[in-house]
Amino acid sequence: MVWEEAVRVTLDLIDNVWKNKAEVTTDNAVDITLPLALFVIGSAGFGRKISFEGDLNIPVGHTMSFKDALHGVSTDLMLNVLIQKWAMSLTKRFRTMRRAFLELQKYMQEMIDERRDAQKKPERRDLFSSLLDANMEEAEGTETRLEDSELIGDIFIFLLAGHETTAHTLCFTLGLLALYPDEQELLYKNIMDALPDKRLPAGILSLFTYEDMSALSYVTAAFLETLRLFPPVPKIAKKSAEDTILVTTTTSGEKLVVPVPKGASISLHTPGLHYNPRYWKDPYEFRPQRFCEDWPRDAFLPFSGGARSCIGRRFSETEATAILTVLVLRYRIEMRDEPQFISETVEQRRERLLKATVGTTTTAFISMSFPFLC
Repeated sequence: MVWEEAVRVTLDLIDNVWKNKAEVTTDNAVDITLPLALFVIGSAGFGRKISFEGDLNIPVGHTMSFKDALHGVSTDLMLNVLIQKWAMSLTKRFRTMRRAFLELQKYMQEMIDERRDAQKKPERRDLFSSLLDANMEEAEGTETRLEDSELIGDIFIFLLAGHETTAHTLCFTLGLLALYPDEQELLYKNIMDALPDKRLPAGILSLFTYEDMSALSYVTAAFLETLRLFPPVPKIAKKSAEDTILVTTTTSGEKLVVPVPKGASISLHTPGLHYNPRYWKDPYEFRPQRFCEDWPRDAFLPFSGGARSCIGRRFSETEATAILTVLVLRYRIEMRDEPQFISETVEQRRERLLKATVGTTTTAFISMSFPFLC
C-alpha cells in the first residue's frame, strides 16, 4: 500500500501540478518533498486518499477539509506545543493553527467511531485501522485498552516522525543527486535495467510494484547514503535497563571499559558514528555504492537500533524508493542557476546547498531545477 500510494501521489504532482512541463524549478525542494510525504502518510496512515487538487469538499460538521487540517497540523506541530492556550486567539495564524488541530482531532475521532461499527467496517490496511484493531484485541478481558485520546496521540507522533524526516531526507537526496550527476546517472541506469523489457510503457503507474523494490537497489542505496550523511535525529536518547559495561578502544588503539549503571541516560551521537572513518571509508563522500556492498550495520543508526528502533523504517525506505524512482525516471535533477553564485567552486556549492539546520529533525533548504526527461 505504501509503494502504490507513493507512486500515485508523485504522478499526481507531475501530471496535475507540474502539468508535465519541460522544466520545473523550485526555490526549495522541501516544498515538493513535504507534501509528497504528507499525502502518502494521509493515505497509508489514515486510509484516506489525498491528491494535490482533490479533497476540496468540506464535510458537514467541519470547517476545514481533511487535507488542509492534516497540512496545518504538520506545518505547525511544534508551534502548537510552544504557544500557550491563552495566546491562540492573538493572531490569524494561531487561530488557523488551533482550528487545524481541532479539525484533525475531530476527523480522527470520526474514523475511530466508524471503524468500531462492525456493520460499516470496511476492509482496510492502513496504520490507523491496524492500531485500532490491535488495541481492541489486546483489551479483551483486560484493563489495558488505550483511550481514544491516547490512540489519537500515537497517530500524531507517527504523523510527525513519518513524514517530516522522510521529506527532509528526500530533499537532501535530490540535492546530492544534482551535485553528483554521475551518481544520478547510475541511479537512472538501475531503474532502466529493472524495467521488464528495458523500455517505458504508456502507464508509469504499472511499471513497478513493491515486489520490484529489491531490483531498485541503487535507488534505495542513494536514500540510505543520504541518511548516513544527514541522519534525521542527530542525538538518540537511551536509558540503561540494567548495570552493564561498554567496551571500546581509544583513538590510540587502547582498550577502554566504560561502566554504565542501571538507569543511566545515554545519548547516541549519530553523525559521529556515521562519519567515523573506522567504519566508513571516505565518510564525507556521497557514495551510494557502499550500501550495495557489505557495510557495517551496527554503525548505521538513522532509525536508532535494537528492540526499540523506529518501527517506520520500512515505511520510509519504501516510500522514498518509490518517489525517487518516479522522479528520476521522468526528470533530470539539477541545481537551479543562480547568477550570484556563478563563481563558487564545487566544494563551496556543496557546503552552501547542503548546509543543515537542526530543529525537531535535521532540515534542508535547497533550490532545484527539474528538466523533463520523458
